[in-house]
Amino acid sequence: MSIHTLSVASSRRTTHRVAVSVAFLFQGLCFSTWASRIPSVQQRLGLSDAELGGVLLAVPVGLLISLPISGWLVARYGSRTLAVLGVLLYAATLPLLGLAPTTPWLVAALVLNGLVSNLANISVNTQAVGVEALYDKSIMASFHGIWSLAGFGGAALGSLMISQHVAPLPHFTGMAALVAAGVLLLRPYLLPTDAPRPQGQPIFVLPDRPMLLLGLLAFCSLLCEGTMFDWSGVYFRKVVRVEEALTGVGFTAFMSTMAAGRFIADWFTDRFGRARTLQVSGLLTAGGLLLAVALPQLVPATVGFLLVGLGVSSVVPLVYGAAGRSRTMAAGVALAAVSTVGFAGFLLGPPVIGLVAGLSSLRVSFSIIALIGLSIALLARQVEEE
Repeated sequence: MSIHTLSVASSRRTTHRVAVSVAFLFQGLCFSTWASRIPSVQQRLGLSDAELGGVLLAVPVGLLISLPISGWLVARYGSRTLAVLGVLLYAATLPLLGLAPTTPWLVAALVLNGLVSNLANISVNTQAVGVEALYDKSIMASFHGIWSLAGFGGAALGSLMISQHVAPLPHFTGMAALVAAGVLLLRPYLLPTDAPRPQGQPIFVLPDRPMLLLGLLAFCSLLCEGTMFDWSGVYFRKVVRVEEALTGVGFTAFMSTMAAGRFIADWFTDRFGRARTLQVSGLLTAGGLLLAVALPQLVPATVGFLLVGLGVSSVVPLVYGAAGRSRTMAAGVALAAVSTVGFAGFLLGPPVIGLVAGLSSLRVSFSIIALIGLSIALLARQVEEE
């Protein structure tokens, strides 16, 4: 192969990598835009913590509806087309959430939001798997790092909107327009075709024991992540009792260390090993949550949320990377199985937290999540032995 040919191939894979990174950026902006304003929506509709927890169950309902549909659509029409459509629809649900004048409206909008977010998630991650195959190294963590950076930016913007007393609707509408324009411009630079799949091979399968262990790790980590996304603002407002303009501080702290951690995850794993990295991740997650529960003041709670972000940062990329190297299942099938189990934790955790908070308190709920984080460290050795 000539030097010119190699140069062209390298340029194309770099272009695809940048394009998929931007797609992850748009996804993260859509999610964090909603998550940063949950306290505002809760207050506007007069929802209790228990009622908010019940409302948030609408998102996993949308996910469950879309699981088989999304997989079939990606297989039928390709991940590039569905990534563009999925992100467009995801952005379009934001104004619907901002408009919601009643709780039933909000529930319906969240069901739709969960449905299209899963379509975007499966198609964009399929693009990421295809781009990673063009490289001789793992780059999945960097994509998730971009998603986290978007979450950080979206959270910071949300805090600014709150401090300036901007209502959710104009905030959401502006972000939706930005994402829609961006993803349409992005389409030509995404991977045009997906890796071929053997005839008759299902897109989603029940995971075997090694994949189930990886799925449990993803479930625990994403449950912690989902709790932080949906409840950090509420926790700072109701438990830490900060001024309204500071309700996004905890979420911003969490997102900043989660983003930074994902850009060093590969280096740390190469130096200390997968099991040790997972063990440290679990201890940091549990320790940070317990610190925020034990000392619910601005500084210690913020430090606790910083530790949680660092703790969860490496788990999902490590799990996805391990699933992609499965010897018993095709990489795409293994990734789909593990991510399905993990994403269930991401979506089901926050509503459960609200229900527990309604029966006891948010501090009790966060203590339970700390135990879930600790289970990551306990499961790490079993995964290593597999």
